[in-house]
Amino acid sequence: MSNSSSITQFLLLAFAETQELQLLHFWLFLGIYLAALLANGLIITAIACDHHLHTPMYFFLLNLSLLDLGTISTTLPKAMANSLWDTRAISYTGCVAQVFLFVFLLGAEYALLTVMAYDRYVAICQPLHYGTLLGSRACVHMAAAAWGSGFLYAVLHTANTFSIPLCQGNALDQFFCEIPQILKLSCSDTYLREVGLLILSCFLGFGCFVFIVLSYVQIFRAVLRIPSEQGRHKAFSMCLPHLAVVSLLVSTGIFSYLKPPSISSPSLDLVVAVLYSVVPPGVNPLIYSMRNQEIIDALCKLFEYNLLQINKTPIIPPGLPLYFRKSQE
Repeated sequence: MSNSSSITQFLLLAFAETQELQLLHFWLFLGIYLAALLANGLIITAIACDHHLHTPMYFFLLNLSLLDLGTISTTLPKAMANSLWDTRAISYTGCVAQVFLFVFLLGAEYALLTVMAYDRYVAICQPLHYGTLLGSRACVHMAAAAWGSGFLYAVLHTANTFSIPLCQGNALDQFFCEIPQILKLSCSDTYLREVGLLILSCFLGFGCFVFIVLSYVQIFRAVLRIPSEQGRHKAFSMCLPHLAVVSLLVSTGIFSYLKPPSISSPSLDLVVAVLYSVVPPGVNPLIYSMRNQEIIDALCKLFEYNLLQINKTPIIPPGLPLYFRKSQE
C-alpha cells in the first residue's frame, strides 16, 4: 500500500514489450514529432512574415499552431525518451507538470476553436460588421480569453487531481500522465470530486460544441444563398478545415473520457489517446494549408525571398584590389 505523499515517480505504459519494437515506436513518433514541428513552424513563420495574412482568421490560426506545438511537445518527447532508453518512469513533479500543461493547452485550443467558429460566422453571415466586431483589440482579447480559460481550467484540475490520496500503486495505463488513469489509483471516494469536475467540464465543452454547430448551421444557410459557385467554393474552403479539426478533437476527446468502462482496455485507451493528443497537432497544419492558397503563396514568397537573399550575397575573391571590394560593398 502507498499513498500520494510517498509516491516519487509514476510508471507509464510502454508501447511494446521488446526493445526492438520500442525503438521502432521511437523512430515512428520522432518522425511524427518532427513533421508537426516543421508544419506548424512554417504556418507560424508564414503568418508572421506576410502582412497580407495579418487578419483575424490567420491571427487565430497562428495561436492554434502555437497550441499544437505545445500540446505535442508535452507528451511525445518523454514517451520517445522512455522508448529509447527502455524505461517507463516519470517523476512525480514531471507528471504534475505534464498534466497541467496538457490540460492547459488542450483546454485553450478548444476555447480557441470556439472563437474561430465565431470568426467564420461573422465573416460570412455579417461581413459588413466584420471590421467592427473583430478588430485587432477584440481579436487579442478573445485569444487571451482562450489562453486564460485554459490556464484556469488546468489549475483547477491539476490541483484537484493531485490532492486525492493514491494507494493503488504508481503504474498508469497510458503513455503520458492522464487524469482518468491517475484517478484509477485513488483509494477513497474523494476521486468523485474530480469526476464531478470532469463531468462539469464536459457540459461546458458541450456548450461550446453547440455554439460551434449553431454557428455552422447559420454559415451553411448563408453559403447556400450565395449565387456564384466560386463564392460558395471559397466560403466552404474557409469553413470545412475548421469543422474537420473540431470534429477530430471533440470525437476522440469525448470517446476517451466518456467511454463505458466495459469497453475500456489499455490498447484501446492508448490508440484513442494517440488520436486526440498526437494526431491533431500533426494533421491540423495539413488540413488548414492544403486547400488554402494564401498560405501556400506566402510560403512560396518566403522561400523565394530567402533564395534571392542568398543569391544576392556578393562573393569577392580575396585577390581583388581594395577599391573594388569597397565598390562592391
